[in-house]
Amino acid sequence: MLWTIIGILIALWLLGLLFEIAGGIIHILLIIAVIVLVYKLVIKRGKR
Repeated sequence: MLWTIIGILIALWLLGLLFEIAGGIIHILLIIAVIVLVYKLVIKRGKR
Protein backbone atom coordinates (compact mmCIF):
# COMPACT_ATOMS: atom_id res chain seq x y z
CA MET A 1 0.00 0.00 0.00
CA LEU A 2 2.76 2.42 0.95
CA TRP A 3 4.69 1.70 -2.26
CA THR A 4 1.57 2.39 -4.32
CA ILE A 5 1.08 5.77 -2.66
CA ILE A 6 4.74 6.67 -3.14
CA GLY A 7 4.57 5.63 -6.80
CA ILE A 8 1.49 7.77 -7.39
CA LEU A 9 3.08 10.76 -5.69
CA ILE A 10 6.26 10.42 -7.75
CA ALA A 11 4.18 10.24 -10.94
CA LEU A 12 2.22 13.35 -9.91
CA TRP A 13 5.47 15.11 -9.02
CA LEU A 14 6.92 14.35 -12.46
CA LEU A 15 3.74 15.60 -14.13
CA GLY A 16 3.95 18.72 -12.01
CA LEU A 17 7.51 19.33 -13.13
CA LEU A 18 6.71 18.76 -16.79
CA PHE A 19 3.46 20.69 -17.02
CA GLU A 20 3.87 23.10 -14.07
CA ILE A 21 0.56 22.14 -12.46
CA ALA A 22 -0.29 22.26 -8.76
CA GLY A 23 2.87 24.21 -7.94
CA GLY A 24 4.38 23.50 -4.56
CA ILE A 25 1.65 21.13 -3.37
CA ILE A 26 3.14 18.21 -5.31
CA HIS A 27 6.60 18.91 -3.89
CA ILE A 28 5.24 19.01 -0.35
CA LEU A 29 3.41 15.70 -0.87
CA LEU A 30 6.55 14.11 -2.27
CA ILE A 31 8.60 15.26 0.72
CA ILE A 32 5.96 13.84 3.08
CA ALA A 33 6.03 10.52 1.19
CA VAL A 34 9.83 10.33 1.45
CA ILE A 35 9.70 11.09 5.18
CA VAL A 36 7.10 8.35 5.72
CA LEU A 37 9.17 5.89 3.68
CA VAL A 38 12.34 6.61 5.67
CA TYR A 39 10.39 6.34 8.94
CA LYS A 40 8.94 2.94 7.94
CA LEU A 41 12.38 1.66 6.92
CA VAL A 42 13.96 2.80 10.20
CA ILE A 43 11.17 1.24 12.29
CA LYS A 44 11.38 -2.01 10.30
CA ARG A 45 15.13 -2.29 10.90
CA GLY A 46 14.70 -1.60 14.61
CA LYS A 47 12.40 -4.59 15.03
CA ARG A 48 14.97 -7.12 13.78
